[in-house]
Amino acid sequence: MSWDPGRYLRFADQRLRPALDLLARIDLASPETVVDLGCGAGNVTAHLKRRWAGAIVTGVDNSPEMLETARAVDADIRWESGELSTWRPAQPVTLIYSNAALHWADNHAELFPQLAGCVAEGGVLAVQMPHQNGAPSHQAAFKLAKSARWKNRLARQMRESPVAEPQQYYDWLMPHASAVDIWETEYLQIMDGANPIADWTRGTFLLPFLGALDDDERAAFEAEYRCLVPQAYPKRNDGKTLFPFRRLFLIARR
Repeated sequence: MSWDPGRYLRFADQRLRPALDLLARIDLASPETVVDLGCGAGNVTAHLKRRWAGAIVTGVDNSPEMLETARAVDADIRWESGELSTWRPAQPVTLIYSNAALHWADNHAELFPQLAGCVAEGGVLAVQMPHQNGAPSHQAAFKLAKSARWKNRLARQMRESPVAEPQQYYDWLMPHASAVDIWETEYLQIMDGANPIADWTRGTFLLPFLGALDDDERAAFEAEYRCLVPQAYPKRNDGKTLFPFRRLFLIARR
């Protein structure tokens, strides 16, 4: 299925916070070149451009829909189509920044050292990825996908551990870096709406499952999922829904 920028940006504030937290930890005064790998709708790329106005900033994404939205953000940013797992710059880059994107790519044991190798001396690889697949929001979809009704259709969409444990990223990156900083944060997101967690995952995590189904199947799968999620995330007395969301951050300096 295609990405829907409007649906994704419905939760723009919650999605932006970890991006800015990562940005705040990058200690670079005047990078010459900055790449936002997996730039999506470009709203985070605009923050990179504002911080480093003198840099050549490029946003890279593989979604035509997202790039169409991004191109309206800032005419001074270069927007490029590219696959996360295979994109490589022609020349070393001062900063490769990636927010909530690289968990869609496989084989991190090879990918992350390769990306670190694309960073110029003294530059930085900075990455944030959701580390949420063990949470009820994601386990509910895995449970459905493994059920008798759906397993034949959705077996190929099962990526239960796309993000490794922090220690593995340290081992993968340290041979290619002068310093590595890794941490995790769990954000307690306070959500509004009738079924906000299902609405959140509908814009990101559920897309591969829904994209593998035809229209009738898609509606049925989503309806089953939307029934399961509120059981794990009940509304509070004030009508809000609390959504703990875990994210992994890493910064590797060359």
